Amino acid sequence: MCRNIRTLYNFEPPATEDEIRAASLQFVRKLSGFNKPSQSNQPAFDHAVEEVTRVASELLGQLVTRAAPRDREREAHRARERAAKRFGTAPA
Repeated sequence: MCRNIRTLYNFEPPATEDEIRAASLQFVRKLSGFNKPSQSNQPAFDHAVEEVTRVASELLGQLVTRAAPRDREREAHRARERAAKRFGTAPA
């Protein structure tokens, strides 16, 4: 359920609003237990996603580090290698 909740900080290029929203949606789904809420719960669910997105964007904008930004392609390659080792398949 939480496959889109990934580290979004300190990457080059920085996380997009879509990435932050996707992570926020997964977070709210996990907290609520709903993959798709009922009609009566939809407004509260949508409001929660928007608020988490807003706060997450604010957080990412305020964090400070001295570390060099991580490269998205290199991190994706490492993740594929870990998956290949874990599941015994060839990296994509």
